[in-house]
Amino acid sequence: QAPAAGTPLLLRDPSLSRAQIAFAFGGSLWTVGRNGGTAVRLTAGPGVQSHPIFSPDGTQIAFTGEYDGNVDVFVVAATGGEPRRLTYHPGADVAVGWTPDGKQVIFTSSRNSYSRFDRLFAIPAAGGMPLQLPLPMGEDASYAADGAHLAYVPIINWSARTAWKRYRGGRYARVWLANLADSRIEKVPNAGSNDLNPMWIGDNVYFLSDRGNGPNGAGAAEPVALWRYNTRSHALAKVLDPGDRDIKSAQAGPEAIVYEQLGSIHLYDLKSGKQRAVPISVTGDFPALRPRFERVAPQIRDFDVSPTGKRAVFEAHGEILTVPAKDGDLRDITRTPAVEERSPAWSPDGTRIAYFSDISGEYALHIAAQDGMGKDGSGDVRVIDLGAPPSFFYAPHWSPDSKKIAYSDKRLNLWVVDLTQASPRPVKIAAQYYDLGGGGAAVDMAWSGDSQWLAYSLLLKNEIHAIAVYSLASGSSRPLTDGLSDARYPAFDRSGKYLYFTASTNVGPADKGIDMTGIDHPVTRSVYCLVLRNDLPSPLAPRSDDEKPEAAR
Repeated sequence: QAPAAGTPLLLRDPSLSRAQIAFAFGGSLWTVGRNGGTAVRLTAGPGVQSHPIFSPDGTQIAFTGEYDGNVDVFVVAATGGEPRRLTYHPGADVAVGWTPDGKQVIFTSSRNSYSRFDRLFAIPAAGGMPLQLPLPMGEDASYAADGAHLAYVPIINWSARTAWKRYRGGRYARVWLANLADSRIEKVPNAGSNDLNPMWIGDNVYFLSDRGNGPNGAGAAEPVALWRYNTRSHALAKVLDPGDRDIKSAQAGPEAIVYEQLGSIHLYDLKSGKQRAVPISVTGDFPALRPRFERVAPQIRDFDVSPTGKRAVFEAHGEILTVPAKDGDLRDITRTPAVEERSPAWSPDGTRIAYFSDISGEYALHIAAQDGMGKDGSGDVRVIDLGAPPSFFYAPHWSPDSKKIAYSDKRLNLWVVDLTQASPRPVKIAAQYYDLGGGGAAVDMAWSGDSQWLAYSLLLKNEIHAIAVYSLASGSSRPLTDGLSDARYPAFDRSGKYLYFTASTNVGPADKGIDMTGIDHPVTRSVYCLVLRNDLPSPLAPRSDDEKPEAAR
């Protein structure tokens, strides 16, 4: 079963020959003509195949595969056939290029490393023993035509593996040019930007970079673009502006550079400087798209319990499921396996379940009957638009009267929506406290018993949380703690007299990353009680036993 017509594809790691484009899709390698069309599957089998790279003559493709349960380098004919395994080390070996004569494949491996970095190796494409290149470390590489010089990335940006953007720390990726005869290095000018995918073409080295437009790439980080460095004049220039979408990977080929942007493949013509999208369709047998039974118990991500405890609701595999405590059957109340539904919350009156769904293309708040059917048996779901711009939302919290829902978003905003309105519109709670340094609402929140107050934790600029409360009657917030300790997890007592929360005075070093350096820094929290009315005594007021006059005994 093929993806539906018009469905966006996630085409990765493109490579270019004079006649073909190779790319990774769905864990396999595919090829298509340079002008696009219907792609042909090149590899299949267990594990993931990725990083295809054409040989200089275009007859072979080196790639990274997991055929035998380990990540190794393989070579396959560009016309298809049985892949040949080149590396056998138990560590991960990743293909990155070819020597200019097409006789050897370049790959990265940590096999000879004493710490967490890779080195560059060359191995004969016909098979044989690998040889380490005369460089202390390396992650990506591209040979000059003379075979004596190499453009390479000495150290990978650790955040690139997790798609963090605008990283400017000590492990930023950079491009260096090496003379392999004596290992001398020329550094491409860099002011802390992340430079990747070097491609040596004639006197120029093309590469991807998120550098700004200041000297040597200084300035604020920008979307990853295609840059060029002239090895003779040492001039730098941006040659392809990607707009607001990063270029994710690129490979040089005859007369052009092929690159990936937002899951689609494009060609940049080296002579004209123009780019064009390559129209590609993928058809084939995709077992993962076939309807099938799926064991979803290991995929449970969130849950809630009904008010009586007779049933529980779970989020698993993007479905909202309710399960009985003792008698009855599991119920799938959403029945939308192609949609992601998240964060179920059971209403206090027991009749409804709230959750987030992206069935419309962007997340919205959905309210469904707890049995999936409702009084009329239609199964209609109430959908509440959460406004613009689209966002990612967390943790819906019902008010005790089952009339309101509070939730937070990825931008650290806290929202409340009143379900009694005919067309509910979320209200953003003002979470700024200038005398506390400013900040945004975090996900910790709790309703008061009368459904008129919402307590929540406020993230300050010093990355310490403070407790604040929001009044629905007045539409305003006020702080309850001073921001000198990390106060979180508020909870009202049933009488409405007290607010409980935890606070830590030693969380600072952990929040600043000292625990990531290998230093064990224990964080302790204590439980505090805040009296909500001035006329109530503290339940923890100091006590003292004293002698009393005999008449008062």
